[in-house]
Amino acid sequence: MTDPKFAHPDTIRARFSAAMSYMYRNEVPAYGTLMSLVSDVNQRVLDADPILAGNMRWTGQLARVSEERHGAIRVGTAEELSTIRRLFAVMGMHPVGYYDLTEAGVPVHSTAFRPIGEEALRRNPFRVFTSLLRLDLIADEDLRAEAARLLESRKIFTDRCLVLIERSEKQGGLTEEEAADFVNEALETFRWHADALVDRALYQRLHDAHRLIADVVSFRGPHINHLTPRTLDIDAVQKMMPERGISPKAVIEGPPRRKCPILLRQTSFKALEEAVNFAGEQGHHTARFGEIEARGQALTPKGKALYDRLLTETRNRVQPRADGSNAAEYVATLNEVFAAFPDDLDSIRSQQLGYFEYSVTEKAQNLSGKVFAGDPDTLMAAGYLRADPIVYEDFLPVSAAGIFQSNLGDEAGQEFEASPNQTRFQEALGAPVQDEFQLYQDIQDSSLARCLKVLQGHEREIA
Repeated sequence: MTDPKFAHPDTIRARFSAAMSYMYRNEVPAYGTLMSLVSDVNQRVLDADPILAGNMRWTGQLARVSEERHGAIRVGTAEELSTIRRLFAVMGMHPVGYYDLTEAGVPVHSTAFRPIGEEALRRNPFRVFTSLLRLDLIADEDLRAEAARLLESRKIFTDRCLVLIERSEKQGGLTEEEAADFVNEALETFRWHADALVDRALYQRLHDAHRLIADVVSFRGPHINHLTPRTLDIDAVQKMMPERGISPKAVIEGPPRRKCPILLRQTSFKALEEAVNFAGEQGHHTARFGEIEARGQALTPKGKALYDRLLTETRNRVQPRADGSNAAEYVATLNEVFAAFPDDLDSIRSQQLGYFEYSVTEKAQNLSGKVFAGDPDTLMAAGYLRADPIVYEDFLPVSAAGIFQSNLGDEAGQEFEASPNQTRFQEALGAPVQDEFQLYQDIQDSSLARCLKVLQGHEREIA
């Protein structure tokens, strides 16, 4: 429980998320256009589907949709990653999951900083996908040493931010005044800087090694490279983006459109070409882009394994090209292959493919009398218990790599030997990452236990 004399971490996170959104809207005007489009589509979906609106209101999801977004950053050293972990901890955000992107041709490994409790997620689910550059994958030894020297010499946190992080750790939180100061100071780490740390020649060498290496090493900080709102109909947003002057990528990443959405679907618009000052010489850099996501149900290990198998089968048959030239063929194959994944909640629950949050129905709440007995299936059949899908809060590495490649083109893909190393990543992080499956299981188990306790306090038996 948070000491009442301190600002609640959820409140700090909400303020930071709003401040980040305001900053990014000013830095990348197309993001503001995208936010407006997503808001229009979400309202249209809710107006047309009162059952969806009611379900989202019942589960506490309705209020969070308009506030929901995620960002992404890339850091260069273990010290930067460890300090980012401490910074996000002030806002109640913790590392969840390990993602190795080397297999997809991207020289980083990553985690997602996010809130982990049910109430914290409902209050504000802001999350940041955070990657650590794999310098060991730079083949040129001289270039690798130069990149390491540059990263070690830069300072991505303000002195005041470091003081406030340490103060929060020592005293167990920040006062309202300190929290306001912290949000302003922390924001500086994620701001875009048009003055590069390197000259144009070194930038080009880094760029030739990999575009992402140039993006991480050449600049003063880990500028936020995208900020992503959540939509309730990503297909509608994808279709309407050209009408608002935004060119989307050709294919939506992730599973196909379904009656019962699962996991995460993502699309984006092209990275911006931004003016950069390379030691007095003008040039350009492309890295920051716009992204939209639609979140579905979190899957159990069994459900995720089925998803992975079906996606692999799809991509073995058709590999989507970054230029979109085979988009129709890919989408048709995706729909065909994913017909094998059940698309109704009863099947998903009975086959234990997805996680559910249980709640006591109004019918049960309005009854008094004998104790409700029976297992969850019996209670659901009697109308006393309901199960709603738990929203997927995490990320899909294949989709993330797909977004990256579509922004930079097919030629940006490079071959790296797949080399996941969670132990090494956690050593740099200074803490273990949490298991996302266990977090979803905990929410499901605790919700069911809470409901059974309430229902068994009644004096009515199910007929």
